[in-house]
Amino acid sequence: MTTTPGGESGAHPRFAAALEELGLGELSTRIRRFPDATRTAAEAAAAIGCELAQICKSLVFAAWGSPLLERSRELGGGVPVLVLMDGASRVDVERVREELGAEKVTRAKPDVVREATGYAIGGVPPFGHRVKTRVLADRALLDHDIVWAAAGTPHTVFPMDPKSLIAHAGGILVDVREQTS
Repeated sequence: MTTTPGGESGAHPRFAAALEELGLGELSTRIRRFPDATRTAAEAAAAIGCELAQICKSLVFAAWGSPLLERSRELGGGVPVLVLMDGASRVDVERVREELGAEKVTRAKPDVVREATGYAIGGVPPFGHRVKTRVLADRALLDHDIVWAAAGTPHTVFPMDPKSLIAHAGGILVDVREQTS
């Protein structure tokens, strides 16, 4: 882990501003920056030294035909939806579709992710996005006292208790992870 000159957190400027706006400025001092990318949940868990399930993935999907989503912000043909998922689990896209009452849900293309959130895949934080999107948070995140999420870049992460993280993201608790048999 490294720190940046002048005590800066190394977080993306948009994310650092979002922390201030949300009254979470003190979190800036807890952001960790790593020399190697923490783009995947496995990379982040290894760098931090935590369990894979303690990583909060911020995954963007595109939904079509949902009465729950505003049609005015359609990007790339679908409305972006953020799913917060623990790092050890996979999203069950069919369950996301059912939660939204959508006709179709797919993973969003990288350009849609960047346009909607303002961040590149691998660095998308759970809040502080360019466009307000619907947020679904998988209930399994609550199994941990602390989870780690991206701070706007593939090299930065921050810790937060999952209830606060979900609340600040405006997330709705759901069960959308793939079930293992």
